[in-house]
Amino acid sequence: MAPRAPADRFLFHAFLALLLWMPLPFGSNVAWASSFMEAWVFLIAGLWLVQYYRGKVSPSRPFVRAWPVTACLLATLLWILVQALPLPARALGLLSPRALEIHSTTHSYPSLSLDVHATRQAALQTLAYLLFFCLTLLLVNSRPRIRLLAQALIVGGVFQAAYGSLMTLAGLEHGVFIDRQDPGVATGTFINRNHLAGYLEMCLAAGVGLMLAELSSTRAVGWRDSARQLLRTLLGNKARVRLALVVMVTGLVLTRSRMGNTAFFASLTGVGCFYLLAVRKLSGRTITFFASLLIIDLIVVGNFFGLEKVAERIQQTSIEPGDRVDTDRDALAMLRDFPLTGIGAGAFYAVYPMYTSAVVVTGFTRHAHDDYLQFACEFGLVFAALLGAVVLASLWTAIRAQLKRRDQQLQGMGFAATMAIVALLIHSAVDFNLQIPANAAMFVVMLALGWVSRYWDPLIDLPAHH
Repeated sequence: MAPRAPADRFLFHAFLALLLWMPLPFGSNVAWASSFMEAWVFLIAGLWLVQYYRGKVSPSRPFVRAWPVTACLLATLLWILVQALPLPARALGLLSPRALEIHSTTHSYPSLSLDVHATRQAALQTLAYLLFFCLTLLLVNSRPRIRLLAQALIVGGVFQAAYGSLMTLAGLEHGVFIDRQDPGVATGTFINRNHLAGYLEMCLAAGVGLMLAELSSTRAVGWRDSARQLLRTLLGNKARVRLALVVMVTGLVLTRSRMGNTAFFASLTGVGCFYLLAVRKLSGRTITFFASLLIIDLIVVGNFFGLEKVAERIQQTSIEPGDRVDTDRDALAMLRDFPLTGIGAGAFYAVYPMYTSAVVVTGFTRHAHDDYLQFACEFGLVFAALLGAVVLASLWTAIRAQLKRRDQQLQGMGFAATMAIVALLIHSAVDFNLQIPANAAMFVVMLALGWVSRYWDPLIDLPAHH
């Protein structure tokens, strides 16, 4: 009699399908796509709870161990709800004198948030991200599933890179989803090239982690064994993953994103050196793999597809600081007025016109070009620091997975999580990837992958059966 499928197998596949879907409608950065993403993840979570109630699934060890992070994310969600509540004038004046002053002048809803509708939407989005974190911990609970998650991220990255590259190299300005706003650079199905770059950084991290997980650790005995291992590498699954990495790096270079390319190569080099020194004890095969990534991708792919243009853009940026500096300077003035309680999650674009230093305003600014600054403005310094603690705790857990685990697959996934987190931490200093729902959700999945790679136990976390 064949073994029965795990009770949550359908939920896991629905979760992977959601991860592949999210980038397609403009990175889910439009109202209908964001709502659809939220509804999808709420449905998966609801069905998991029904199965838990019926005794068919149980919490995994990574989920139990990650309770401090879950608690911090839940506290942040509660804080967003508090920001949207009506408050008595005395309490509001005590917590945020500037908010009271603005509400008194405009006779508006007396809350900490200056855009209550946007803050309520942000609460729904934050709940979705919390569920992404929990579902990754609960559903990625077997060796094949860990591998399937990495493969799904690679498939998503290859599609975006191939689509963006073909559009750019063919000189097409009319895409399947949207007319391209920035001809000559790859944007994939995202509106902004920097957001495609941020997405590819995380997909590339998953690809490199999967390659490391599958590199043979056994030493070849004689030339026949060496030849056999070489053929296995050239013709097997590793060759497909390696080709996928080349396609994704090509797409990343064609975005011409300055910080996207910088963040990828800096995180690959930094985390790669750590992995070689601390984990693999300078294994020859691993050194060769990292060398091939940097040399082949950086020199061959980069020069062929225009890395010199990225270098030119970086040089121009150092000469002409541009609009980003002005936006961030204005956002700092906003933060000085709302340091403790923030302006309300999601309220940045509504409040920014009060602080803009632009002489002529030609449109409206939705985000600061610095995720750290925008989170501080919207949530206040205390809860921005709490979110920072969530990221750093997950990063430390992913690093510990590489050091403490003896399982090569879990070490590789620990590397993937570490590299993805480091890349986005670098990129977020000059961009707003974490304001784009598809990228923010992917980032949360990579945070959770750090906990899975550290605490998943094959003896405890067996998927539940009917």
